Amino acid sequence: MSAAAVSPRDMVSSGLCIGCGGCVAQARPEQARLEWNRDGQRNPAGDPDWYRRRSEGFSACCPFSPHAMNEDEIAGQRFPAAAAQDDYIGRFDAAYVGHAAEAGYRERGSSGGMVSWVAGELLRQGMVDGVAHVTRADPATEGRLFRYRIARDLPALWEGAQSRYYPVDMAEVLREIREVPGRYAVVGIPCFIKAVHLARAADPLLRERIVFTLGLVCGHMKSRHMASSFARQMGFDPAAVRQIDYRVKDPERPANWYRARLTDRAGEQRMRDWWHLVDGDWGSGFFQNSACDFCDDVVAETADIAFGDAWVEPYSSDGRGTNVVVVRSPALHAMLREGIDAGRLALQPVDAGFVRETQAAGFRQRREGLAYRLCWRKAGVRPRKRVRPGSAGLSWRRRMIYRLRHAISRGSGRVFRLAEALGRPGLFLLWARAMLKLYHGLAYSRGWLGKLFDRFA
Repeated sequence: MSAAAVSPRDMVSSGLCIGCGGCVAQARPEQARLEWNRDGQRNPAGDPDWYRRRSEGFSACCPFSPHAMNEDEIAGQRFPAAAAQDDYIGRFDAAYVGHAAEAGYRERGSSGGMVSWVAGELLRQGMVDGVAHVTRADPATEGRLFRYRIARDLPALWEGAQSRYYPVDMAEVLREIREVPGRYAVVGIPCFIKAVHLARAADPLLRERIVFTLGLVCGHMKSRHMASSFARQMGFDPAAVRQIDYRVKDPERPANWYRARLTDRAGEQRMRDWWHLVDGDWGSGFFQNSACDFCDDVVAETADIAFGDAWVEPYSSDGRGTNVVVVRSPALHAMLREGIDAGRLALQPVDAGFVRETQAAGFRQRREGLAYRLCWRKAGVRPRKRVRPGSAGLSWRRRMIYRLRHAISRGSGRVFRLAEALGRPGLFLLWARAMLKLYHGLAYSRGWLGKLFDRFA
């Protein structure tokens, strides 16, 4: 065993555990499990010998381990004949912008409905027997609002056809895939898809059975405290919330005007726009998982196909939703072309520059911002990333923006937890409003703080 190997405990204590559950899926059920930590994220726990043991096997399978293959290495093995390669979106055959034209998908699905359409087509054509995706859970019996499940028909697939900004893990579905023969697709954010491919590299059975991966463009992972915070601000007791819709679609409103809808156990519903919630500015980093500070994959570079929102005009103003799609699998590319020819998909080809523009803020955070964060002192395991540490050319204001995002992401969970423990939820709101005002002044030149920062810019 290498002296440089790491353990689950090392990754958790270093703030590098994303809670994917890949390590727990490899262990015996009585040996390891996923638990909620104080910050509302999922972490492995279990037998102390397993939790503390440093091993090459674990080190090679944890997506944030410095000893695991990186995204370039995985994609190089999986897509050696890719038609194009880009420093930001990786290897790919083609990219598109548009939506599912077939009835029901765009209306009921996230964004342009393309994730549900491709997953549904895989089931319809018999290319897979099941799709592992995130669906609602019963908080009364399961203690959570969402979880991974395997859909084996279209009605079950529809249950996962929306955005979920909530911690989940894949441990149970990976175990089910091992136990139940068949061909499977997995839908997930970039680090989860990377974890799937690291697990496939180590396990021939998973390599045989997981035949497609569908990636989701990701800004960062939120904690479950965000759902509780939304509930408090809408006048609900978080424990009474039965269901949350993070992005309620309205064709009359721009797609980037997020509106959340919460439903309690009595069936009462309340809605509020994200911009009217103190933690609703995504870029400020409220309730972000600490591992996300060390991610350099925005568009799921190891997935067979990846989907995101087309955050450029005129698409971002279209309330019906529009996808940007990056395809790497020849089989899935053929599926898209057939769908276009049959009029079932309304997709137009785009280049890598267009894809980069749709996710410009995310790439700044994962390239420029990551390079700066890698310069900071860090206790525990040091991540190994494709981005070189450095801060050359960064203005003092950009540095302060990255520092403030880091402070908000770390502080939000702690302050929320303290406010809840004291029975004074208003304390979190006071802190969050002050931090948001500071962030908006620094990042967007808003208010008197913005004018003050502009004087020194």
